[in-house]
Amino acid sequence: MSYGLVFAQFGLLAALLWQVYRAWPEVTFGTLGAGLFAASIALGVWTLTVNRPGNFNVIPEPREGGQLVTQGPYQWIRHPMYTSLMLFAAGCAVVIEGWWAWYTWGALVVVLWFKSAVEEHFLVKQFPQYVAYRHQSKRFVPWVW
Repeated sequence: MSYGLVFAQFGLLAALLWQVYRAWPEVTFGTLGAGLFAASIALGVWTLTVNRPGNFNVIPEPREGGQLVTQGPYQWIRHPMYTSLMLFAAGCAVVIEGWWAWYTWGALVVVLWFKSAVEEHFLVKQFPQYVAYRHQSKRFVPWVW
């Protein structure tokens, strides 16, 4: 199941990027599109500075010997990299301006929700303190969801 979710995630992101590529001559970023891309990049870079490569995994299973990170964006969001991907995908949907792009974005949100649920199952097993951490942070959007 883990590999299927990763495959679906990357497949949906590729579908969005393909749609952007096909619409490229007519693409206008506008304030909203540029803001979503900028927020995505900022959150992604911040997340990578706090949770170094080698500690996280693309597959929703924590690495053996990995550490639980609760600083930086993880103070408020348990899955900031997934949020970054959702912001990026929303930026793609905004600049494409088509229902198919929003459908793809919605499918990506569903996949990332399931992927985060699988990941949290493993995190609770590996890090008993994750249960308490889960009560003080949100899954994707600070103070909301």
